[in-house]
Formats: sequence, C-alpha cells, structure tokens
Amino acid sequence: MGEGKTAIITGITGQDGSYLAELLLEKGYTVYGLVRRTSQPAQGRNLINHLMINDNFKLVNGDLTDQSSIDNAVKEIQPDEFYNLGAQSFVPESWRSPTMTADVTGLGALRCLEAIKLVKPDCKFYQAGSSEQFGEVREIPQNELTPFYPRSPYGCAKVFAYEITRNYRESYGLFACTGILFNHESPRRGLEFVTRKVTMTVARIAKGLDEYLSIGNVKAKRDWGFAGDYVEMQWRMLQQENPEDFVIATGETHSVQEMIDLAFSRVNLELSWSGEGVDTIAKDQNGIVRVKTNPKFFRPAEVDLLVGDYSLAAEKLGWKPTTSFSELVEMMVDSDLKIVEDALEKGLLPPVPPA
Repeated sequence: MGEGKTAIITGITGQDGSYLAELLLEKGYTVYGLVRRTSQPAQGRNLINHLMINDNFKLVNGDLTDQSSIDNAVKEIQPDEFYNLGAQSFVPESWRSPTMTADVTGLGALRCLEAIKLVKPDCKFYQAGSSEQFGEVREIPQNELTPFYPRSPYGCAKVFAYEITRNYRESYGLFACTGILFNHESPRRGLEFVTRKVTMTVARIAKGLDEYLSIGNVKAKRDWGFAGDYVEMQWRMLQQENPEDFVIATGETHSVQEMIDLAFSRVNLELSWSGEGVDTIAKDQNGIVRVKTNPKFFRPAEVDLLVGDYSLAAEKLGWKPTTSFSELVEMMVDSDLKIVEDALEKGLLPPVPPA
C-alpha cells in the first residue's frame, strides 16, 4: 500500500500529525515530521516520542513562515506525499493574533505549494481545511458545494489556504486537495481547546482539585468526530487517481452542553442547568455549582451550528466515521482521569487548562 513511499507532515506534534504518522508508518511509509528549530523542546513532542524509536520516522527542520526552509525540506526528502496539518489552529487566539494566524495558517499552505511546484511537482499535496470556513452557514448540512462565510481570522485564513490549493491544482496541474475537516477530538487534543478543557477539568473535579468548570457558549453546536478516524480519510484522499476536495464529518451535531453532561456523567455527577447566555450555571445532584459561563470565553462573532455532509467521501472513498460522540467523550475523560491520577501518585501537579 505505502511500501517504499515517503511523506512529509507539518503539524507533526499535534493530535492529527501524531495519528497520521502512526497510520503511515503502519502502511510502510518513511515519515518526516517538519518541526521548527527551537532552543527548548516543544511541549507537543510528547505526542510523538513513542515514534522516535522507529527507523522510518524522522524529524526535519522547517517553518511554515519561512519559504526557504520548506523548499529545502522538499528538496532534501523528495516526498511522494505532503500533508500540511500545521497551523495556528486555536480560533480564540486568531482574534488576538490575526496577522500571525494569516501568515502561518493561510500563507503557510501557499509556501508548501510553491515548494512542491518548484522542486517536486509530482508530489501529492493534502491541505487540512476546516468547518470554520463555513462560519455563518448558508445551508444545513454543509457539503463540498456550500459557500464559505468565515467568522474568524482563523476561518478566513483557512479559506485562503483552500482557494490557493485549488488554484495551484487547476493552474499548474498539481495533485493538490483539501479535506474540509469538521471538529475532531481525541485524548491528544491540546488543553486550550474546549473539548479537552472540559474533560481535563472534569477529571480534576473528580479528584477534588477543582470545584467548577468555567466555559463560554454552551449552546454552540458542532459536528464532533474522533481524530483517529479522520486521518484515515486524509490518506485515502491522496490515493485517488484524481485530486478532489472532501468534507470529513460525522453528520451529527451536539452542543457543548451535551458534551459537558456526558463528561460529568462519566465521573458519576449528573447536572441540572439554569439561566441563559452568560448567566448559565449547572449544579450537580448535591446542589454544588459545577459549571459557570464566563463572558471572556464568548467569541466576538459566534458560530452557532456546524454539521457536515460526508456522503461524497462515503461514495467515492468508502469512508465513514467509526467512533460515536459518547465513545469519544468517554475516551477523553478516561484518559484525563489517568493523567491526573498518575501525576498525583508521583507527587506532581496535574495539567491545568489555560484560564
């Protein structure tokens, strides 16, 4: 299947990069993870530490904001496939750092395409798109033909990356395509993301370390899947005869409140909700407040509902998600409970989600 092939992955230290690297190594690829040269070890490296003992897994220096480093990596490695998963992908941060987000998330894709065009034009290119491209949705559910209406600097940068990928495909004949990924989570998700913030805080509450969860808009609805399922789809997209863009989703929508209920239920705390908007709270069966909404976590321009239609992927690639929403939340809570327990046993401070 992938025997003898070589791939570059940007964003290798993130959840998608680590899962994709595992998948490609299982298929016989040699995998190069692109990492920035830093004076301190990157926090995300622990997601790929277990891969370092594999002779077919290597790290190469490169930066999505530096064209020459991308050119040099492609020239040195001569990859068969290039997966651009790297980005400034935290939506709230894109409001605080819009220029940096545009540079890394938007222009970063262009730099990868330029390197491939100039150095290795037969290399197949995968661009990680996002449901945030749809933003204020024009139709429900969203598919490959739904117009984009991004509602954040991150969403705007992803639209640029999508359009420039299509432009290079049509203008230069590159095998270049985008997977428009709806929300996908896992125990490897960063603590700054809402799903992991919920599950880690619930684990800390269960162990008596925290009293309540501080959260934003609990009414927002998303299409949440498991990242481990989604990387299979990314690989399949580059195995096609012709490049094509696909929506990657579950076709189901769940609110942040549903996710919180499931997470607390996993640690035997059942919630009752009251209030609206920034005044929403939730109490457990003992009357203790366990959830409070905080205005600082509400977005300047909220995206209330995203749900994807993955029927084209099912038809052409034979792909469908295999992990249910409840299984995903339980998997993440169980993982964070173990992390907290292990830290306490060693006399260490367990991880704390950013405030």
